[in-house]
Amino acid sequence: MKKFAVIITLVLVSLNIFAGMFGYGQGGEVNVYTSRHYDTDQKLYDEFTKVTGIKVNVIKAGEDELIERIKNEGEDTNADLFITADVGRLHRAKTMGLLQPVATDILVKNIPNKLRDRDNYWYALTMRARVLAYAPERVDISKIKTYGDLINPEWKGRILIRSSSNIYNQSLVASFIAIYGEEWAYNWAKGIVANMAREPQGNDRAQVIGVAAGEGDIAVINTYYMGKMLNSSDPQQIEAAKKVKLHFPEKTHINVSGAGVVKYAKNKENAIKLLEFLTSKDAQELYAEANYEYPANPEVEPSEFLKSFGSFEPQGIDLTLLGEYNSKAVEIMDKAGWK
Repeated sequence: MKKFAVIITLVLVSLNIFAGMFGYGQGGEVNVYTSRHYDTDQKLYDEFTKVTGIKVNVIKAGEDELIERIKNEGEDTNADLFITADVGRLHRAKTMGLLQPVATDILVKNIPNKLRDRDNYWYALTMRARVLAYAPERVDISKIKTYGDLINPEWKGRILIRSSSNIYNQSLVASFIAIYGEEWAYNWAKGIVANMAREPQGNDRAQVIGVAAGEGDIAVINTYYMGKMLNSSDPQQIEAAKKVKLHFPEKTHINVSGAGVVKYAKNKENAIKLLEFLTSKDAQELYAEANYEYPANPEVEPSEFLKSFGSFEPQGIDLTLLGEYNSKAVEIMDKAGWK
């Protein structure tokens, strides 16, 4: 814990230096509507205020609630920056006309093409990998090299996964449409339904607990939740997480938490400054160290804790496609009988 505190302190000192380099300090405010609820985020907002003088006002709520609120507030909205998890939701906000494109030299430098909207309506802040958590005593993981291997008959009655209404699964299927086509994605979804150990229920943590309890042998989860479970205050979560191992299939699916400047932002310039700040190398190091998420800025290494999960090669697709194929993914999952 002492080592962790030292790392955080060093990162925060670096952020002060960073702010000085870019000449911040003009004051004002910026209003953030966010579905993220982490202490890490608040630390970054506080540090941004400390070094720039720009006050960060935060409204927290569910993703869909915030999107609906920005829509209903229209030109009178107080929102300047919208932050949420999953490309599907960011794309939805874009297509509903709630965001505006922004592109600065700093943003373009900080976030690579594949991790930002094709038209610059949103930028990734962090990445999460959707991987397999399996029971090592019951699964020969060498038999699973790709996501496609999960639909082999050997795994019938052994797969645990969330419902089709879960946006992470929708984006996973959307990525398969982008890479392999609709027919492949449909056959995969149908095969997963055939191999489920139970009807989908609960969140990613519930899938891990299900594997630990022997209800299934392989769960599909985001890496982020494994970090949360291993460092939880709940003994059941810690015990369950210790009983499974993680496996990264070839062409590992990744998704992002990201942010976009709201179309009718009253404090647009401050919103852009905050976005630049959050994607900076030093801010990204804090995300990586404290919140079990992979940095979106390629200049920043994953934390040692994340490296302990193993390395992986991401799908490498334009993440904008996850949003564009979301409706088709939902249609395919419904057709496959994925509840």
